[in-house]
Amino acid sequence: MTAHTKMLASFAAELRFDDIPASSVKAAKACVQDNVAACIFGATTPWTKIVIDYAQKIGIGGTSTILGAKGPKVHAALAALANGASSHAFEMDSVRMPSTGIHPGASAVPPAMAIAEEIDASGKDVITAFVAGMEVMTRVGLATHHTSETKGFHAPGLTGTIGSTAVAGNLLGLDEKQMANALGIAGSLCSGLMEFTRAGNGAMVKRLHIGRACENGVMAGKLAAEGFEGPDTVLEGEFGYMNAFAIDPDLSEISKNLGTVWHTDTIGYKRCALHGGAQGPVQALEELRIEGGFSPDEIEAITYGTSIKICSNHNIQEPVDLVGVQFGLPFAIAMSAYVDVTDPYQVYQTDPFDEKIRALSRRTTIEVDEETKKPGRAWWCRLDVELKGGKKHQKIIPWFRGSPKSPMSQEEQDRKFRLATANEDEIARDELLTRIKDLENQPDMAALLG
Repeated sequence: MTAHTKMLASFAAELRFDDIPASSVKAAKACVQDNVAACIFGATTPWTKIVIDYAQKIGIGGTSTILGAKGPKVHAALAALANGASSHAFEMDSVRMPSTGIHPGASAVPPAMAIAEEIDASGKDVITAFVAGMEVMTRVGLATHHTSETKGFHAPGLTGTIGSTAVAGNLLGLDEKQMANALGIAGSLCSGLMEFTRAGNGAMVKRLHIGRACENGVMAGKLAAEGFEGPDTVLEGEFGYMNAFAIDPDLSEISKNLGTVWHTDTIGYKRCALHGGAQGPVQALEELRIEGGFSPDEIEAITYGTSIKICSNHNIQEPVDLVGVQFGLPFAIAMSAYVDVTDPYQVYQTDPFDEKIRALSRRTTIEVDEETKKPGRAWWCRLDVELKGGKKHQKIIPWFRGSPKSPMSQEEQDRKFRLATANEDEIARDELLTRIKDLENQPDMAALLG
């Protein structure tokens, strides 16, 4: 049996800043910028405020910052919990493309910043730890073929725990054996169930899955640093991660091209505060309206060609809450015709019972497009729009804007940051953005956060 866990542990423990290619350093910095914005906005939501209140009560006495929140600093694990939940609070955080069931920023940035602030680590240290976590959790996700959710597990709650542990272990200076123990501990901390997609209630827990993944990574790393042990076959063993959480996994993906192919370069970003599956059709409708010059009220019907997974989990035409607004793709597409969905505050204020949007949502259908069944085509989007006069328009979006193959411009990234942090002091916000762009030269988190 190949020692996959030990191989990842060795990589994560030994990675140093000078090992990382310039493209991945740039990608890591962009992801930190994106996630800090998502986290600060997420801290304003009612569900995240509950988590923040808990973290401040339980974690008091620490030195780590909860972003976007007033109140005391807390211990690193609780800051990671709160910031992880904030990052994933409003469908704004980054993804990996093609999808592997990971959320890079929300899973790796909170533990990195929390521990770095506690131990006075530098910006270079944060970048290195982020890349270690991203590389580890991506390979774990690839090995599962993104099948964990078919078994009822919310994938980021699993992969995020493994990734955040690699982040923590790298920052804490764990050696290979300690890192293997940390990953072994993390395997027993992985959690997150998909029932929130079926129950029609309780969707707040989705945000907690990544918060707990971040917290668990800090705990696993710190326990291993003190000598606590976990199985060093946790990924490949008979009763390990792959056999518990995946269907027909391919373990060779774990170590394939490790250290030569950098998955940090595969991070994708959302322009809109909506589920990832909405990014393509929203962009398509926006472009068709510009090209065709038609208004929302002229639209008779919309058809979105997408993947089986999207059709199964996101065909919500009449949502009853904000989660449904962002998760239900017919409604999200219809909403984008009337609302600037790149502004999270406008999405947050949208009424799920708005009859104008609901009427168009009821005329918006989603169907399986055969193209999405091809390898690497899960994000493929075909949007057909029929106008009331009978005229038809079609737009194909192979990769939405924000994906590695169709990246957002720096101006678009900065606009997203400023929209998400609109309630912050403008001067302080812009200074923070400038420092994040210079992350590798920040001596510590106190300097970064100001």
